[in-house]
Amino acid sequence: MKINRIHSWDISSFQQAKEVQLKIAKTLIISGEPKDIHIIAGADLAFSKNEQAFAAIVLLEYPSLRLLDTITGVQDVKLPYVPGFLSFREAPLIIDLFEKLQLKPDLVMLDGQGIAHPRGLGIASHVGLFLGIPTIGCAKSRLVGKYEEPAFKRGSYSSLIFKEKKIGYVLRTRNGVKPVFISPGHLIGLDASLKLAISCVDKYRIPEPTRQAHFAVSRFKKSLVSTELS
Repeated sequence: MKINRIHSWDISSFQQAKEVQLKIAKTLIISGEPKDIHIIAGADLAFSKNEQAFAAIVLLEYPSLRLLDTITGVQDVKLPYVPGFLSFREAPLIIDLFEKLQLKPDLVMLDGQGIAHPRGLGIASHVGLFLGIPTIGCAKSRLVGKYEEPAFKRGSYSSLIFKEKKIGYVLRTRNGVKPVFISPGHLIGLDASLKLAISCVDKYRIPEPTRQAHFAVSRFKKSLVSTELS
């Protein structure tokens, strides 16, 4: 699929990365509800001790959530993990894999934040600008914002607020389990992000696109590490 190369990943400092974030965050479109969704992609990464990044993208039929395809890749990590700059570490490999896809998804869900980010540009938003298709961030923990704990029951949710502005939702996906943090990435609104995330939850805490991507990348990493050790 075609990629919008909106900037280079050759970043020399985190100050430069911050300036990029502030600039391109202004171009995000956080509104609307995608129509005619037939394929949803999920993406996730894993890392080895020697600082290699492994990534997997899964394509799921929607609304059945049946697995259609999986693509994986590996590359050396160029930057350390620094909160707030995750996309500069992880997005280059994810975007390279999307470029290789034969089927273009109608929506992408990533393990990370959308606009629920100090500068409004988490990995889901950043990747969304490169892909030019709707993206949603589904994170297992909060990066910024305040919220009230959602009710015990599955499907309960509360608003995530940062600087007096709603930036996402805190969603209880199973009775009594820890919630997940849903925020729009690009080309989708707040309520639509929540609605679609809920529709992708089966019987597990994590929505199926990112859950299946997690298992795919874990298997891929294990297969390569096992080969190296044998």
